[in-house]
Amino acid sequence: MSAESLLIELGTEELPPRALKKLSEAFTGGIVDGLKKAGFEIGDVESFAAPRRLAVLISHVESSQPDREVERKGPNLKAAYDADGKPTKAVIGFARSCGVEVDALQQQETDKGVWLIFRATEKGKVLDELIEDIINQSLSRLPAPKRMRWGSSDIEFVRPAHWLVLMHGERVIDARVLGLQSSSKSFGHRFHAPGEINLKHASEYKNKLQSEAYVIASFEQRKQSIRQQVIDTAKGLTGEAVIDEDLLDEVTALNEWPVAVAGEFEAGYLQVPSEVLIKTMQDNQKYFPVREVGGELKNHFITISNIESKSPEKVKEGNERVVRPRLADAMFFWQQDQKQPLESFNAALENVVFQKKLGTIADKTRRVLQLSEFMATQLDADVDLVKRAVVLSKCDLMTDMVGEFASLQGVMGKRYAQAAGEAEEVALALDEQYMPRGASDVTASTATGQILSIADKLDTLVGIFAIGQKPTGEKDPYALRRASLGILRTIIERELDLDLRQLIAASAKLLADKVDVGKVEQEVLDYILERLRAYYIDRDIKPDVFDAVHALAPSRPLDFDKRIRAVSVFRELTVAESLAAANKRVGNILKKSSAVNGIIVDEALLSEEAEKKLYAILNTLSQAVEPMFDSGDYETALSHLSSLRDPVDAFFDSVMVMADDEAIKNNRIALLNSMNQLFLRAADLSRLHQV
Repeated sequence: MSAESLLIELGTEELPPRALKKLSEAFTGGIVDGLKKAGFEIGDVESFAAPRRLAVLISHVESSQPDREVERKGPNLKAAYDADGKPTKAVIGFARSCGVEVDALQQQETDKGVWLIFRATEKGKVLDELIEDIINQSLSRLPAPKRMRWGSSDIEFVRPAHWLVLMHGERVIDARVLGLQSSSKSFGHRFHAPGEINLKHASEYKNKLQSEAYVIASFEQRKQSIRQQVIDTAKGLTGEAVIDEDLLDEVTALNEWPVAVAGEFEAGYLQVPSEVLIKTMQDNQKYFPVREVGGELKNHFITISNIESKSPEKVKEGNERVVRPRLADAMFFWQQDQKQPLESFNAALENVVFQKKLGTIADKTRRVLQLSEFMATQLDADVDLVKRAVVLSKCDLMTDMVGEFASLQGVMGKRYAQAAGEAEEVALALDEQYMPRGASDVTASTATGQILSIADKLDTLVGIFAIGQKPTGEKDPYALRRASLGILRTIIERELDLDLRQLIAASAKLLADKVDVGKVEQEVLDYILERLRAYYIDRDIKPDVFDAVHALAPSRPLDFDKRIRAVSVFRELTVAESLAAANKRVGNILKKSSAVNGIIVDEALLSEEAEKKLYAILNTLSQAVEPMFDSGDYETALSHLSSLRDPVDAFFDSVMVMADDEAIKNNRIALLNSMNQLFLRAADLSRLHQV
């Protein structure tokens, strides 16, 4: 066997740019998995993805599978021969299926008797026989957005395929994929190097395409080249580029030979909010906007050309020409929307359905208004600011600007409110109601924004649960998981003392005239609290710590968070393991002794020294820690309770809990129950694992 580099390249029409990375990862993964499943040992893997190609280069791939030992178990020796010692039909059939005579079978002794077995060395298949099927299997499993046919063939792929390179070292492997015959001929840049590129060895693929064919085949290499070119070009304009990572990936997928070109537009367009200009440049033109270093937007942009033009000035002029109509549209929308007060757009919301059973967006806004007032009172926030923010909260949905750029909802509400002279906190809240927009986004910073964000999300959650459309599996059309995390993050990170159970009940009451809220309150609470599991695991909180707190289902997220942090600290103490085990033991005893609930410990019935000592310490600790629990200082309280380890251990070592005397038994169980209830003020420590 000889080990060589294996190159597979599929050349196509321009692939969907937003899908290119996933297609490349899946293609490479499929090839690697296929080779490994076939028994090949492989070396380093390099993946390539460009607009017109998917490729993978794997070093050190053997020319054939390794030989392997094959063993098949046949019939029992007793069943293999008849009374005359002649082979039975069973063993003859087994030998025939193995391709040998009965005499070639071997015997194997086991605990259950002697069995006939077949052993042989199976010679490995050559790579040439297997690779075509491996490639086809990988291509068939690609996460293709849509597949298409071309020409008169029934073959389907994401885009029409034009060439196939399949080489093992210097050798071309004969194969046929997507109707294409393999060869050593690739093709370069569509304009700079449209002819054939003849490869002499698989390993020269990357360098030859770049040096002779104007193609940077590596997606990451192209991406970093574009990033650096954009940064350097922006510096030349005495500014800094606004680089969105998703846009950078998309532009990388659109170019094989990226060349940065700077352009500019009339400074008068800068009176349009920068978010709008950035959005239209990014979404419509795939440009990178430029701003002052740490400051305002400049009237410049950077585009990436897929050619090294002899007349870059013409490329610049062409891009400037096409962006002007987009900016002019944005200017028109900005001016047109301000010809009427922002609040006047509310009238149109009466005719916009939020959800058929839950009414219009105007109906939703009225519910959010009442819920927000309730929250504002609890948090001692400015009720007037909150009410004004809610009234204006959905108005921008009916503006021309948001009609053109839906993702600017909230942002444009803020901008129009600022232009109209609304209070700054009200204006900011119109944008903050949608925060956090993602896992990495910040939560609302103003009290008004926090209240509006929570109320809006909670109304959606309760309403959607009430109509029976809660998320199932991967389906979450109303983004309720994100809404739940948004509520939790806002309450915890902004330290808001709010009770979710109370808020959910208030929200359900507001929906009662439209839908049957039934048992929805507990469902929604359970659903939201369960989202905390992922939230804390992402923050390196141990799952058993979460379970210990979640078992008590605290409905105040801020209180939940304090308990989590306290139990996390407690878990690291040397006494934690012993006390967790003791709490588990006590819990098991109490489960079998529910009749003692409510029984007070009778000090006169305490006879053993260990139980007297535990009782005395519990009384002293209880007086000290109860105020701590009441104030939410769980960490200090648990630290005090950690001193119980020795007296608890001594109790279990020397006291028989299940005494023959019923009164003494119940008294001891009541003593343990009093200790258990003290710990349960923070969490169910019995759920902590080995610490």
